Amino acid sequence: MTAMEPRIQYAKTEDGVSIAYWTLGEGPPLVLLPEGFCHTQLEWQIPEIRGWYERLAQTRQLIRYDSRGFGLSQREVADLPADWLRLDLEAVVGRLELERFALFAPVHAGPAAIMYTVEHQERVSHLVLWCAYARGTDLGRSSEVQATRAMIDKDWNTYAEAQARLVYGWSAGKEAQRFAALIRESATPEIVLMGLRVVSEADVTGLLSEVRSPTLVLHRRQTSFLSVDVARSLASRIPQAILAVLEGASGMPFLGDTQAVLDAISDFLDEAGEEAAAPATGGFATILFTDMESSTALTERLGDAKAQEVRRTHNDIVRSALAANGGSEIKHTGDGIMASFATASSALDCAIGIQRGVAAHREEHPDSPLGVYVGLNAGEPIAEDDPDGRVDLFGTSVNLAKRICDHAEPGQIVAADVVRQLAAGKQFLFADLGETELRGFEDPVKLWELRWQAEGSP
Repeated sequence: MTAMEPRIQYAKTEDGVSIAYWTLGEGPPLVLLPEGFCHTQLEWQIPEIRGWYERLAQTRQLIRYDSRGFGLSQREVADLPADWLRLDLEAVVGRLELERFALFAPVHAGPAAIMYTVEHQERVSHLVLWCAYARGTDLGRSSEVQATRAMIDKDWNTYAEAQARLVYGWSAGKEAQRFAALIRESATPEIVLMGLRVVSEADVTGLLSEVRSPTLVLHRRQTSFLSVDVARSLASRIPQAILAVLEGASGMPFLGDTQAVLDAISDFLDEAGEEAAAPATGGFATILFTDMESSTALTERLGDAKAQEVRRTHNDIVRSALAANGGSEIKHTGDGIMASFATASSALDCAIGIQRGVAAHREEHPDSPLGVYVGLNAGEPIAEDDPDGRVDLFGTSVNLAKRICDHAEPGQIVAADVVRQLAAGKQFLFADLGETELRGFEDPVKLWELRWQAEGSP
């Protein structure tokens, strides 16, 4: 049964612009930020988009709005300030008096959603980034994007048709024609160019490490306008982020395998997804430490700037592995990262991902000095909030994990005996390192090396 067309209402931004929005369904609020072209009324006339909205609203309250200058929002705007998307979002959220809600941010809306989440951690329960980026230049590299943008002020109708065909496929008929009509009606060429200039200059990469809300980075593997590497980098830089790469080429969630997108979002937003995204703090946890080889000598040899580049590479590799294996970054230790896991097997998989990532980097960059030690232990750490309100872990289990990391060699993964026992039957390959005396511990500690090289590797 098709839902009735939602009633259009208006909110006022702090700088006096009227923003059109509608709500649909009941339950926990999910706010959809506009991707670019938007028209809250015409979207409802396109079956694929309407069906997407209706399915999202089956178990939650869906909030959709038009950006300033677009759709049914105020079209007469002199300019678009750098934070226009954030201002529009704040107006709608304030008008509805939402205290806590989830955000869905597609493509161009990514930087604004990240900025808003960092500023309002207490309000954003979940953040979903769809084919999004943190830096506008990542999108501008696409030849497809460059070619279509060049048509905007030369032939608006041709541009709309080209964009619609890129979305629906070059063989599409009336579906693409409907979408082209939406593009033409949603805005003027002038406002589109103005918006593109603003989003092209966006860069919130410096804020990614400050995101504390559970985050899902969704991407389609064959999407041509934005590389999957951008999604991996995004997820690796956001603490506790989950990366889900789906099959398909469409950058629109309402096309292709929409069910896979809906399932990923539901799993993430539902209680089970929220628990999975929460950091493993207190109780029983597996602790992982990384450290860089000869970091002090590295700075002396390369200088501050190049040594910092090596550290960034280490951080990207480790955070990417954490995102892929459900790890929670607890803190950065200067030349390493401390993380916790709900299971020993996920921690070991992450450790393998780290070392294989380092090996791949060194194969691609033979002169790279990057070498990483990894140490693991399991136990019941003590969880306490640090001065910034972030959870930190303390105790004997944490101290031992750090000492084990210190004992490892570059490229090595060393684990305490308890980790090996917890992972029994999981087909990990361990080598016995015997009992070792570690600083600060009276009794020798039984250690094991986790073999991580793929078969046939040296």
